[in-house]
Amino acid sequence: MYELYITNKNYTTWALRPWLLMRERDIPFHERLVPFGSSTFRAFSPTGRVPALHDGDVVVWDSLAIVEYLAERHAGVWPAEPTARAWARSAAAEMHSGFATLRTRCTNSCGLRIRLHDYPPELAADVARLTELWSEGLARFGGPFLAGSELTGVDAFFAPVAFRAQTYALPFAGAAADYLGRLLALPAMREWYAAGIAETNRDPAHEADAAATGVTIEDLRAK
Repeated sequence: MYELYITNKNYTTWALRPWLLMRERDIPFHERLVPFGSSTFRAFSPTGRVPALHDGDVVVWDSLAIVEYLAERHAGVWPAEPTARAWARSAAAEMHSGFATLRTRCTNSCGLRIRLHDYPPELAADVARLTELWSEGLARFGGPFLAGSELTGVDAFFAPVAFRAQTYALPFAGAAADYLGRLLALPAMREWYAAGIAETNRDPAHEADAAATGVTIEDLRAK
């Protein structure tokens, strides 16, 4: 059985993607959670980072590569229809390599609710592009997911944005806001969130990033 290595659920975004995809598409795996600060990361990941997927002797150590590896073995990871599949792969790759301001200004912490100190044009541009992209996919392929009626890899890639939007009250509206609501309501997303806010380990770097970007108005995490 696959083994998926992750490090936590409150802060992590990269590992959420394959974890969510595998949960929602009923692809069995063992979760291997190794906390921040462990000296053993290089034992299971060549880069010392997560996620890392083990399939016997095969190790896949990047979230997009993991999704492609799974797609070669499981139907439905990407849409079957070629046009939808090409769009989904392009959108996932855009998320994988882009939206730098969203990543840096809105560090992920599932259990916090934060009021941003400011809302710079670069962050507004990222929100606008996400809104445009999601609205295009939903309209073009009929929804309720980005590339059609079922959750596929492209939805998994945008799942961390749903947690960031919730934490920072980002101004998504219309079809984009509805889509975020559907992501947050997924059983696997609820499972991840519940585990995330139950964690008591705190990473100083992530905590400092959150404090620098805004004012914490609510902390829902376990004490």
